[in-house]
Amino acid sequence: MPEPRVGPASDEVGAVRAAAAVARTSDRGARIVAVTIALVWHLAIGLPAVLHAGSTLAVPEVVLGGWLLVAALGVLAGIRLLRDTPLPAAPLAGLLLVVDVAVFATVGRPHLFSPANWVWGTLAWFFLVVLWGRPVHRLLVLLAAHAATALTAVVLHGATGAADLARATMALYGTSSLPVAVFAGAAALATLSRQRAATAAATNATVAEREAAERARHERGERLNLVGRAASEVLTELARGRADPADPEVQRRCVRAAAQLRRLIAESDDVPHPLLHELRAAVDLAERNGLPIDLVTIGTPPPLPVRIRRSLADPLTAGLADAQDWARLTVVSGPDEVVVSLVTPDREGPDTTGHPAEDDGQVEHLYERDGNIRWTQTRWHR
Repeated sequence: MPEPRVGPASDEVGAVRAAAAVARTSDRGARIVAVTIALVWHLAIGLPAVLHAGSTLAVPEVVLGGWLLVAALGVLAGIRLLRDTPLPAAPLAGLLLVVDVAVFATVGRPHLFSPANWVWGTLAWFFLVVLWGRPVHRLLVLLAAHAATALTAVVLHGATGAADLARATMALYGTSSLPVAVFAGAAALATLSRQRAATAAATNATVAEREAAERARHERGERLNLVGRAASEVLTELARGRADPADPEVQRRCVRAAAQLRRLIAESDDVPHPLLHELRAAVDLAERNGLPIDLVTIGTPPPLPVRIRRSLADPLTAGLADAQDWARLTVVSGPDEVVVSLVTPDREGPDTTGHPAEDDGQVEHLYERDGNIRWTQTRWHR
């Protein structure tokens, strides 16, 4: 049985959500890599070098204190980043630049290019962590400030020879290019993943909608054949003289067949409330046949699959076809429940409403008669 078709707006929302989920997964993997590289490099390379240099540093307390401060900032920023908690990027970046200046100023000329000057190798990775998710040009600005600090220190320490300048240039290039590549690559990968996921989700939604439409078309064809056979039997009997047009039972059979055809046509109409539309189509046909009907609607029905609407409407349609003198149809709707009731005068003869042809257990069907009235009710609840 076909489920309610998903509209274009729902397809678009689903595609966006799927794309966002894929992009978040991809971005989270890149975040883990960036935080791991920054902290491991800082701990495994920077700390041993600072401890080994010890008192030979110009001001070892500042160099080691800066290392500890950056390590604490890195742990804090890494935890918040992995938890998707926004980071105060500007204050953290400013503090890292202050540490950068302090370490270059206090490491001393002998250790200017040694591993003890840990800001050469690891500070760019911490820039990457605190600026994650921001535009790449902000990272480039910080790296440019870092390069300016390093070159200023090189000049102030008197390391202006060709070899020293070449070492400074290579150090800046080697320690900055990889973080920039990771930063830009992660952003590009997240964007590409989002685009591919959105395309795949939209394609799947289109395929699902096409399959649902095909199932609905096939089911409507089967139902049309069923209703057509019922109408054909009556018309054939009338044409061959085996049925009397004045016979009330023949008239009721004709009305029932016409009501079923009318409701089947109404199912395909694009209207805000399909159930009410289908019931009004049955009411309109009964009124055309001279039956006075009171139609009372309370509330708005929620979106329902076609099979549920049929189970709710079919017994009432049959009841209207058999009604005489008058009828009262009531529809009470809420977000989680729809109750449809039909009251008609009782009359002699067998019951003809029966149970809904497609009752799948989700729709309750009640029928009572007491000699004065007939009461038919169908009820759906979530």
